[in-house]
Amino acid sequence: MSFIETTTFRLDPGSDESALLDADQRAQTEFFYRQPGLVRRTTARGGDGEWLVVALWASEAEADAARARSAADGAMSAFTALLDGSSVRTRRYRALD
Repeated sequence: MSFIETTTFRLDPGSDESALLDADQRAQTEFFYRQPGLVRRTTARGGDGEWLVVALWASEAEADAARARSAADGAMSAFTALLDGSSVRTRRYRALD
């Protein structure tokens, strides 16, 4: 059963949007797309300054394993350093199809 993971956040006040876009692209290519079970990942920006990352995983176990590995990954560290940590919210949903 596949899982959809959503993460919303705002930029840290000292962070630059272009730096976030670069770090997001690096995290996507150097970390996420190397993870077993990742089907698709995309990033979007809302008009109110909120950002959204949507990831589709083949299984919850593979999403959990990737999350555990992300703590030691340089590309992920560079990405998360640009976020306002107090604004980060992650939710998971079980796909029904």
